[in-house]
Amino acid sequence: MAEVKQLLEIMARLRDPVAGCPWDVQQDFASIAPYTIEEAYEVADAIDRGDLHELKDELGDLLLQVVFHARMAEEAGHFAFADVVAAICDKMVRRHPHVFAGAKVEDAETQTAIWEDDKRREREARDGADTSALAGVARGLPEWLRAVKLQKRAARVGFDWPDVGPVFDKLHEELDEVREELAKGRGHEALEDEIGDVLFVCANLTRHAQVDFGAALRRANAKFERRFRRMEALAAEQGGGLEGMTLEQQDALWNRAKLEEKAPRGDGP
Repeated sequence: MAEVKQLLEIMARLRDPVAGCPWDVQQDFASIAPYTIEEAYEVADAIDRGDLHELKDELGDLLLQVVFHARMAEEAGHFAFADVVAAICDKMVRRHPHVFAGAKVEDAETQTAIWEDDKRREREARDGADTSALAGVARGLPEWLRAVKLQKRAARVGFDWPDVGPVFDKLHEELDEVREELAKGRGHEALEDEIGDVLFVCANLTRHAQVDFGAALRRANAKFERRFRRMEALAAEQGGGLEGMTLEQQDALWNRAKLEEKAPRGDGP
């Protein structure tokens, strides 16, 4: 496509050591990686909000990240953008024999199992020494996502609770241990360890409930922001700000904001 060719040419100019952009020229894989992660989250946010115009822009920003990494790799003599495209095309064809090679797959669940088995064989061929069921779970993932992936891998070999009930029991157990650590006051590291266990169990809870951890947390963040901003507006209507209020007064505004969200929408005030 002409547009892709133009984008590649733009990136090449930006990275030109003589006439390019000083900021772009000094970047490397490590410095760009956080932006790549940020752009992926912004894509997810646009999808959550149902903003397709914004999604178009965010997908462009994410594509730019791919082009940026590919350009740096090409400059170092490793691979180019065309190699990235060829590799993913090869992988998609190889992992979908039911589409491209006449194989039969019963349903999506069976296809997922085949996909994971193919990935496992590829990992073993590449990193033969690591045969663990947990091999290949990237350490660069957001930790909540890594927790879910580790749990899914363990579940494939049977190390999992049969249903959500025991997860609640474990969550209560871990919360009690956090309370004990707080009461003992033994130090930050021990408390961090116990709170980490709580968060790990929460990830397990979302998995068993078939709820996406990231989507649930994004929803909670959006809800908090929406209600807090309404609190600020209500405080301003009363002629002041949240800073000058007691916690009880702030709680009253928070509860009002919640009630307003839950109130039925009508034609009247």
